[in-house]
Amino acid sequence: MAIEQMAMPQLGESVTEGTISKWLVSPGDQVNKYDPIAEVMTDKVNAEVPSSFTGTITELVGEEGQTLAVGEIICKIETEETEAEEAPKREEEQNSPSDTDANRQGKDQSNKARYSPAVLRLAGEHGIQLEKVEGTGAGGRITRKDIQKIIDSGMKQKSEAPAPAAVQTTQQAPKQQQKQAPAPALSAGDIEIPVTGVRKAIAANMHKSKTEIPHAWTMMEVDVTNMTAYRNSIKDSFKQKEGFNLTFFAFFVKAAAQALKEFPQMNSMWAGDKIVQKKDINISIAVATEDSLFVPVIKHADEKTIKGIAREITDLAKKVRNGKLTAEDMQGGTFTVNNTGSFGSVQSMGIINHPQAAILQVESIVKRPVVMNNGMIAVRDMVNLCLSLDHRVLDGLVCGRFLGRVKEILENIDEHTSVY
Repeated sequence: MAIEQMAMPQLGESVTEGTISKWLVSPGDQVNKYDPIAEVMTDKVNAEVPSSFTGTITELVGEEGQTLAVGEIICKIETEETEAEEAPKREEEQNSPSDTDANRQGKDQSNKARYSPAVLRLAGEHGIQLEKVEGTGAGGRITRKDIQKIIDSGMKQKSEAPAPAAVQTTQQAPKQQQKQAPAPALSAGDIEIPVTGVRKAIAANMHKSKTEIPHAWTMMEVDVTNMTAYRNSIKDSFKQKEGFNLTFFAFFVKAAAQALKEFPQMNSMWAGDKIVQKKDINISIAVATEDSLFVPVIKHADEKTIKGIAREITDLAKKVRNGKLTAEDMQGGTFTVNNTGSFGSVQSMGIINHPQAAILQVESIVKRPVVMNNGMIAVRDMVNLCLSLDHRVLDGLVCGRFLGRVKEILENIDEHTSVY
C-alpha cells in the first residue's frame, strides 16, 4: 500500500490557484482513476477535477471554500503499489536534490527554462533568480516546491545581483495586494455581501493584469450600415435553417480573426525576456452570468466561417450559463474580443486578459448623423471599436493598422458577403 497525494491541477493558462467549491467524495470512499472527486472554481472556469489514482480516499486536505495554489495538496489516496511501481520511485529518490553536483551534470535539463505561472509569481514575489535554482522536476524543470524550499530555508542565492528599480516595483505588487483594505463604516440598511471564490479569483486576475501590464488605448469608429442591413435581412431565414441566432458579434469576431492573420504581431504574449508570437488564432470571448465573468475560447477562429463562429458563440454561452464549461473550453486564448455593446456601452477601455497582449471592445451600434464623402449628411449605423494594448509588446503603429484593417473588413460587408 502507498499513500498518494493529489495536487491542485492547473485549469487553464495563467491560472495559478483554484477554490474547492464542493467535494464529491468523502474519506473512505473508493475511487477509480479519472473519477471526478471535486468541483474547483478559478477566475476562468468551474470544473470537475478527476482522480489521478485508483484507491481509497484517506484525507481531504483542502476544505470547501478554501483557495489553494496550483501544485498544493488537496487530498490523499491510498493505493496498491507493486514492486515494479516502487522501483522507479527508488531510482527517482536516488536522483533527488540531495545528489552531488557531479551527479547533477548528467541529468536531463531540457525543461530548465520552462517556468509555470505559479513559479514565476512566487519567484517574483521573493526576488529569486530562477536561472540559479536547481530544478527537481522532469527535465530539470523548476517546481513550486523548489521555490518554496528556498523561501522556507531563508537561503540567499549566491552572487545575486540587485534587481533594477523597474523589476523591484513589479515584484512588490503582489505583496501590496495582500494588504487588507480598511473596511468602510456601515450605516443602517447597508448589506454586506461575502466575496465568493470566483469573485476573489476574478479580482486577483484583474489586479495582476493592471499592475503587471502597461495598458495603452486607442479607438476607431466604423460605419456598419451595410453590414447591419445585410444581417437584418437574413437573420430570420438563418435562424429557421440553422436553429441558432446570427448575431452581429459573429461578424466582429470574424473580422478580428481575419485581421489577426494579417497582423500576427497582435497575436502575441509577453514572456519576460522574449515575446511569443502565437501561430494559432484563438479568440477569447467574454460571457457573463449574474455574478461572474467567464472567458471561453473559439479555437482557430480564422479558419471558421461567420456561421461557424456564430454557432460557437451560441454553444459556449450555453455552456457558461448551464455550468457545463470545461477547462478545455477556456484554454489557449491568444486575443480577446468583448461584446460590451450588448448592454448599451458606447465607449469602454477593457483590462487585458493576461497573458494576452490586447483586447478589443465592440460597443453598441447606434444611428448617428454622418458627413459623407460627397458633403451630404446621412443617418448611418456607427460603432466604436476600443482596443486596449500591452505597450511592452505592441506599439501604436501596428495597433492602428490592425484596427484600420478591422474597420475596412466590416465596412465592406454587404449582401454579397457569404456567411457560409
